[in-house]
Amino acid sequence: MELLQLKYFQTVAYTEHLSNAAKQLTIAQPSLSLTIKRLEDELGTKLFDRKGRNIQLSASGKILLKHVNRIFIELENAQAEIEREEHHLANTIKIAISNPRFLSGLISEYINLSPETTIIQSIRGKSDILSSLKRGEVELGIAGDTVQDEELESRLLVNEDLVLALPSNHRLTGKTELSLSHAANEPFITLANNEEYRSFTSMLCEKAGFTPNTAFEVDSNLLVEIIKLDQGVALLPISICRKLGLNYRQLTDHSATYPVRLYWRKNKVLPSSTEGLRIFILSYYTDHHHLFKA
Repeated sequence: MELLQLKYFQTVAYTEHLSNAAKQLTIAQPSLSLTIKRLEDELGTKLFDRKGRNIQLSASGKILLKHVNRIFIELENAQAEIEREEHHLANTIKIAISNPRFLSGLISEYINLSPETTIIQSIRGKSDILSSLKRGEVELGIAGDTVQDEELESRLLVNEDLVLALPSNHRLTGKTELSLSHAANEPFITLANNEEYRSFTSMLCEKAGFTPNTAFEVDSNLLVEIIKLDQGVALLPISICRKLGLNYRQLTDHSATYPVRLYWRKNKVLPSSTEGLRIFILSYYTDHHHLFKA
């Protein structure tokens, strides 16, 4: 049995008239009669009884109609479920970032504007983000530093100012701004689980003529406590210092800025929801540029 046969049978069953059913189905009546005859031959039973010019379902026909209706109901359910799934997938965005702060504040604004969107966000290292973009596992990526890759496109979101976070009673607090070299002999507090950022700040210290003496490696919450205990200084993005209420001083070193870039696959047409988020991210960083500058 084929679905088309069953659809023809269902239409004849409800019209109880071959000519009228043929008109509804926009086929010739002889073709419809032949289809019903083949179905009856396949089942080995009569499906209709003639009653004057009309026809009525036989006992076997009534049984078949009950099951055919169930089949078409399930097909309709399947189609509706597929459409819902396709709609969900079309509104699902996969993005990988190397630091949660890159989406802080931004994501809540976007969800308020696009509440139907589902965002699947993961935290990964920079190299893993770039590889995941190439494999198609994620559609957008945000990472610090700059990478040139012929398979990827990127846009600079911001060159964020880095500052020196200090205990409030630290000897360097009296200066309005200072060179990173002033902290050469200080114990440094670094952020844990962030190799990308740690490598970048180590490079800045080396440019300033020293290797940082790492005394603590902690998350951002513990970092506040340790700085306030006068246990060290930290080279941090200014947005983190403002968010955590830390005492900090601007740096005169021209290279003390941290580039943050948005990446996506080159020549790939992004789904409309993903493209919407990409444009929103670019716009957000433009509109909130002052949050990342001293």
